[in-house]
Amino acid sequence: MEQAEGKALYLNCDEPDIRPMLTNASSTSLKALVGNNTLVLIDEAQRVKNIGLTLKLLVDNLKKIQVIATGSSALELANEINEPLTGRKREYHLYPFSTSELVAETSVLSEGRMLEQRMIYGFYPDIVNSPADAQANLLELANNYLFKDVLSLQDIRKPALLERLLVALALQVGSEISYNEIAQTIGTDNKTVDRYVELLEKCFVVFQVGGFSRNLRNEIKKGKKIYFYDNGIRNALIKNFSPLELRQDVGALWENFLVSERKKANHYTGHHVNTYFWRTHQQQEIDLIEETGGKLYAWEFKWNEKSKARIPAAFMEAYPGSIDGIVNRSNYMGFVNL
Repeated sequence: MEQAEGKALYLNCDEPDIRPMLTNASSTSLKALVGNNTLVLIDEAQRVKNIGLTLKLLVDNLKKIQVIATGSSALELANEINEPLTGRKREYHLYPFSTSELVAETSVLSEGRMLEQRMIYGFYPDIVNSPADAQANLLELANNYLFKDVLSLQDIRKPALLERLLVALALQVGSEISYNEIAQTIGTDNKTVDRYVELLEKCFVVFQVGGFSRNLRNEIKKGKKIYFYDNGIRNALIKNFSPLELRQDVGALWENFLVSERKKANHYTGHHVNTYFWRTHQQQEIDLIEETGGKLYAWEFKWNEKSKARIPAAFMEAYPGSIDGIVNRSNYMGFVNL
């Protein structure tokens, strides 16, 4: 516990003597703990049982203070604060660094030169700030974050199964996912795959994009793709940090990079969209579709600027007025740096 001159109180819930102060606390004990401070920062808040009720008491009884609660994982924190803090909170999602944030610190030119580094090692702060140690730090981050925190929060009984699932998802980035096929591959059932994927989503490891279907009978209606929030974590799971010219998965890396960076950009700029991919049974496909303001925006992703690409005519005919584009290395900055 630390008290700064600026009337701020920092409480680190990793500390064993801090957690009891915030567990089943009364308004009287909390007032004594806060004292004259006007800002209370509670770090790793998910480690405190019933933290939502404690935060509610702080907000309701100490009107002159501001409370900031942070956690390395959203899972248990979200489960325990949503109901007690209805109407009393504002949530902020802090992703790994984004292209737009790094461009603001350097320049479009500088960040463009780092594209291959970002596609392989990603955007976690330690990785960006210590590029020489990127591989070792990523492997440690993947082990500590993906397995230890996630497993402890949900009492997962088969950690080896979760690891196999993550590797399977990493190898299928950019491809349509079948829970049934994944379940058979890793030796489990569909319900377990669904539960583990939901857990990984809540912990901001992966996110889903569903298939778009409105008009055509041959559109795939129930498909889904799963992307990683960070390319570096994806590569750490399959233990492949090879240069792009030696890889067979450049297209998948490029797609994951663009979809995740676009997600960050939309979130940070308050650009609210519905996100999909599009595919037909005849294998026509579009990598990303956004629906906003009553319009559809369709994009194809190509790593090689010289690759010939176009949005399928069937889509444009079925959805007239849609805005389309091709994103490649020469023009991607405008797509991810909103």
